[in-house]
Parts: sequence; C-alpha cells; structure tokens
Amino acid sequence: MPWNSQGGGGGPWGSAGGGGGPWGGQRPPGGGSMGSGQQPNIEEVLRRSQDKIRRLMPGGFGSGRGIAIVVFVLLVLWGLSGFYRVQENERGLELVFGKWNEQVTSPGLRWRWPTPIGEVLTPAVTQINRLNIGFRDADDFGGRSVSPRDIAGESLMLTSDQNISDVDFTVQWRIADPADYLFNILAPEETVKAAAESAMREVVGQTKLDDLLTTAREGVQDDTRDLLQMILDSYGAGISVERVQLQKTEAPAPVI
Repeated sequence: MPWNSQGGGGGPWGSAGGGGGPWGGQRPPGGGSMGSGQQPNIEEVLRRSQDKIRRLMPGGFGSGRGIAIVVFVLLVLWGLSGFYRVQENERGLELVFGKWNEQVTSPGLRWRWPTPIGEVLTPAVTQINRLNIGFRDADDFGGRSVSPRDIAGESLMLTSDQNISDVDFTVQWRIADPADYLFNILAPEETVKAAAESAMREVVGQTKLDDLLTTAREGVQDDTRDLLQMILDSYGAGISVERVQLQKTEAPAPVI
C-alpha cells in the first residue's frame, strides 16, 4: 500500500511506540475516551461555591462579621418559636424557668419566652368532663360498644335505716380556675372521683332507703353536688361541679 511504513505498522499513521491513531498514542483532546463527556471538576465546583460565599460575606464564615450574622439568624428563629395560639375554649398560663408568671392569657396569638426558658400550659376551661362512679360504660372504654359494668366497691352504700343500697351516678365538672387546677392538685380526675364518692356516701347515709328509691332522688343529687363543691373548694382544686345525676338507685340483687 502507498502508506505502508517502514516499521511494518498498520494504518496511515503508523504504529510507532505501539500507539495507533492520529495523536501518536496520546489521549484525545479533552480527556476520556472518544465520544464520552467531560467529567465535572469537583475542585472547581467547590472553588466557585466559596467565591459566592465570599461575595455574600467578604470576611467568610470564620470572620467576626460572618459569626455575627449566623448568631443573629439563630436568635431570630429562636424568638419566633415563642409564638403560640390560645384557642377559644382555652386559657394560657406562661411559665418562666418552671415558675408561673401570675398571668392568664386569653384566646388569640401570644408570645412567651421560647424553650428552654419558657413554656405554656393551655387547659380547656369550657369543656365539660363526665365521670362515672359505681359503673363503667362505653365512654370509659374509649367509645367502644360495651355493656355497662357495675363496680360494687363504688356503688354499695349504707342508708340511714341501715339498709344497703346500690347507687350509680355521674358527675359533670369543668375547670373554673386554671391556675388552681394545674398547680394545687396532682391528679384532678382521681380527686373528683374520691371526693364525689365520699360526698354521696355521706348524703345517702342520712337518707332512708325508701326515700332514696322514690321521692328523695332530686334532693340527694343537689345535696351531693353542694357537698362535693365544698370539698373541692377546700382543696383549692379550681374545679366547678356542674351536675350530679343519679343513674341507678336500688337494693342490691342479694338483698332483693
């Protein structure tokens, strides 16, 4: 062939040095194999990012100005986290280092010292709470469909004429003073339950069985509510007893 080289290599460029091709054994311009794209330069990307940061903060992150900007942004975000909302049925009590600041906030958007300096408690003051004594129903089991279950230890009471009565009743109550409710008693529901059972036993103990089963029901409810409210007020519980309602008053089955 007319391009046959003296060294016996093939192709029009020869094969000197064992590397064929028009570049004499060197890689094609641009790096990589023929047809492949150029790989990104990581160092160049990092350098450009650092240049952008320097343009925003000429002194860089390590400078006094950069540190001041970062601290300022963090303080702003921390301050914004102190905003909270009190719903219409709630009241807010702000605490600073765990101590109440003696203020009760009304519904709306409020601000308090952010965590960990401050916190806020928002009890629902208009919610009517219902407590069953002497029995359990679906409300006591998360709304599941279950038959009412009698709790003899709570419902069996002694009347004034030395008869045993089986009394089931409910108590409806709400938070009257959120500060007293939160800070004066540890277990509000258990306190209401124990006080209500004690009040009912005292009132039933002053009532004859026949009257309890017939004409005295309304009076027993009112007297128990008044006595229960007196007990809770003596505790400083911050609770208002809205209603005491008898559900069942009868002689227990073994007596019948």
